[in-house]
Amino acid sequence: MVLMHKSTAIRTFGAALASAGLWLAMTQQPPAQELTVTKVADDLHVIVGSGGNVGVYTTDEGVILVDDKFEKDYPQIVEKVKSITAKPIRYVLNTHLHGDHSGGNAKFLAAGVEVIAHENAQVLMEEKKMPGVPRLSFHDRMNVKLGGKTVSANHYGRGHTKTDAVMYFPGARTIHTGDLFVAGAPFIDYSSGGSGLEWTRTIDRALALDFDTVIPGHGPVMKRAELLQWKQSFETLKMQLSQMQREGKTADEAKAAVNFDKLPGWAAGRLWDRSFPGLYEELKKN
Repeated sequence: MVLMHKSTAIRTFGAALASAGLWLAMTQQPPAQELTVTKVADDLHVIVGSGGNVGVYTTDEGVILVDDKFEKDYPQIVEKVKSITAKPIRYVLNTHLHGDHSGGNAKFLAAGVEVIAHENAQVLMEEKKMPGVPRLSFHDRMNVKLGGKTVSANHYGRGHTKTDAVMYFPGARTIHTGDLFVAGAPFIDYSSGGSGLEWTRTIDRALALDFDTVIPGHGPVMKRAELLQWKQSFETLKMQLSQMQREGKTADEAKAAVNFDKLPGWAAGRLWDRSFPGLYEELKKN
């Protein structure tokens, strides 16, 4: 067991997310639902349902989880992992701070599991007085090695928040993006340092990794081509909005004029409504 630190098919996305303005609502967790397991490879599975997708990476020395949904999902997550392997859970890697991805942290910490996140997530979780603040954090990159296998945690920049990390499973040629990629339209959490302007550049850096399969923050397991298409939709949206700004449209006029036919799999919704004013203003400033 070694820790090495280095500094340097689509559904609407409607999961509740924790941020400064959303944290109180996040504590009102949705009713419990049955979780299911999807196999990606012999040693990599995804626990689906309730909050964000949980990656389960099995090794001879234990299990590395990516994200842990809501606190209420802790017993089911442990149960589902036991259905895959008898090995203990050793690490939880958070893709970002939101409570539908980090809500189980406190339970796992109490059980002796080490929780790791980007340093921005650690700081913001402390500031927001969120439970389960990770004890370990990283700046640009951290490799977690267990049982002869590696998971690489990588921070490429801002997007959904400023805390986002892409988890790379080189042995499975798979990445877990957290909410940097979801089935549906993006939610830009400006209260947690998100950026619609920088988001696609962050994805470009992740695309430099050698992978075929993508576990999104929410939605079914997808392929690299689907991430590329989603990124292109985001670029198309920003071009649409820039043109509307040149035409002098207000934010409300632009929002009503967005052509979703040019954005495959995207649709307006509550989280989109929250994102749009900040995105339009960010694009105007830049």
